[in-house]
Amino acid sequence: MENSWDQSCGFEEIPHTADVALRVWGQDLKELFVNAARGLAWLTADPASICPEKEKSLDLSAPDAETLLVTWLGELIYLNEREGLVFTEFDLEEVMPMHLRGVVRGGRPKETRHLIKAATFSGLSIRPTERGLETTVTFDV
Repeated sequence: MENSWDQSCGFEEIPHTADVALRVWGQDLKELFVNAARGLAWLTADPASICPEKEKSLDLSAPDAETLLVTWLGELIYLNEREGLVFTEFDLEEVMPMHLRGVVRGGRPKETRHLIKAATFSGLSIRPTERGLETTVTFDV
């Protein structure tokens, strides 16, 4: 189960004029998706204050990796809105450019930082770098 919140967690908040944005990186697509979800959790609440007591299985498909990333984050945002859960543990069994399957675990935060409405396609492009893969994800708040 992936769950680490130190300085090398694979994301950083970057300035954005109206919304919030994260630069996210990972050695491969799986790590990139986990780090994007970690970043979403961090933007939403203090992950260290969340006891992961609920588990959800996800099986998602999309026509390309960027759409799959937005679909993945959108599903986590939807579950946050519907059930009040922030997910902090991610066990992704399969991550391919058009398909993701795995289990997420989360709980209810005591306080929230941002009310995230959606992950957007604004400037979203997964690209190779010296770190592996990198992208910038912008969230509507």
